[in-house]
Amino acid sequence: MNTLIFDLNRTYGKFKPLNATNGGPYYKRHAKDQHRSNFDVYKAARIPYSRNHDSNMTSIYGGPFAHDVTAIFQRFENDENDPASYDFACTDESILCNLEAGTKTFFRLGESIEHQIKKHATLPPPDFAKWARVCEHIIRHYTEGWANGFTHDMPYWEIWNEPDMNKDEDLNKMTWGGTKAQFFDLYETAAKHLKACFPHLKIGGPALGFDLAWAEDFLSEMQRRCVPIDFFSWHMYERTPEHLMNHSLKVRELLDKYGYGNAESIFNEWNYVRGWTDEFVYSLESIHGAKGAAFMMAVISESQRHPIDMLMYYDTRPSAFNGAFDFYTQRPLKGYYPLKWFGELYDYESEVRAVNKIDNIYSIAGVSTDGKAMAIVTHYSEDDDTPDISIKLDLGRSGTYDVYLVDGEHSGELVATTDSLCFDLSIHSIVMIKER
Repeated sequence: MNTLIFDLNRTYGKFKPLNATNGGPYYKRHAKDQHRSNFDVYKAARIPYSRNHDSNMTSIYGGPFAHDVTAIFQRFENDENDPASYDFACTDESILCNLEAGTKTFFRLGESIEHQIKKHATLPPPDFAKWARVCEHIIRHYTEGWANGFTHDMPYWEIWNEPDMNKDEDLNKMTWGGTKAQFFDLYETAAKHLKACFPHLKIGGPALGFDLAWAEDFLSEMQRRCVPIDFFSWHMYERTPEHLMNHSLKVRELLDKYGYGNAESIFNEWNYVRGWTDEFVYSLESIHGAKGAAFMMAVISESQRHPIDMLMYYDTRPSAFNGAFDFYTQRPLKGYYPLKWFGELYDYESEVRAVNKIDNIYSIAGVSTDGKAMAIVTHYSEDDDTPDISIKLDLGRSGTYDVYLVDGEHSGELVATTDSLCFDLSIHSIVMIKER
């Protein structure tokens, strides 16, 4: 039997916001008689932030009438200073639904991905300075009450999404229809203008797709142009936590190298993907089962110990990538429990860590102000044939614990109350213990 040893006397500070998501609750404030919703369970997960990217693909979040700059400011020739030029209603509703669930909106200023043959909104705006002023008024609406708006606490404003996804010569550009040089100009114009207008807010981007060489060119050029970057956001879809964590180290190195050592590193799109072609269906099947849940919990656990300031799962809107809620019923899937269980760690004063490592075992734990412990242990491997493992948790003292389980047969339910912390864990399983 393998023993995983925790030192409850050595603490590592607070838990970071690692159960943030893309997409909010499935919920309508204006339709209280709706017959399906995940609002209560979503709220119970204590999700701190929801990024609104791709929300226009889902009708409950406002569909094509919400979130994207071109949905809010529909005619670019209009006067950006006139409140009548803006349509805020559906975006307002979506943000208010999030807030009612205790979740702040991480606002992506830009456009959702376009998979159709002809691109529209992802083409470069015709006037970068005017586009920046439009974004300014959107921010004023939500934070300063402009145009019958609000004074929400919305600190994060992200410029565009995945501008690196296509080379300049590519014809099918899904996320940025211009050149790299054009995007650099747009980002400089918008970031300088918005930071001058809102020095207290966090202005960042560019929601990097995956290309670190592109990122280095971007950061080098932004440094040369003296462009402020409060946070650098990036994406990656992978099959092992180790690949993601190694990528986080490289991102941090680039930020430090180009003078952005104080910028937050925000990993705001991620999920399990073995491959995008022949293995894509397998990837989606995995996302919705025990393997996807175990991958989620392993990544969250490792992110607490790596240079990632916020982690945002993609996603909780109704989509093929939603491993937390069933597409049709909105009932919790196995992947809901990593989000919820991590949310419970916010009640714990400090992180504590295992002092040893066991292959394919990932852990995260906390201790409360009264000394009570909570720990989550995950058995994950990309190899589905990895054998079961017998494991003992050593917390350095005796106690009584409630034990919850996610595996092929269990979906987060209480399975025992015991003073024995010995478990037989199948591959792709998660055990959570809470001291009584």
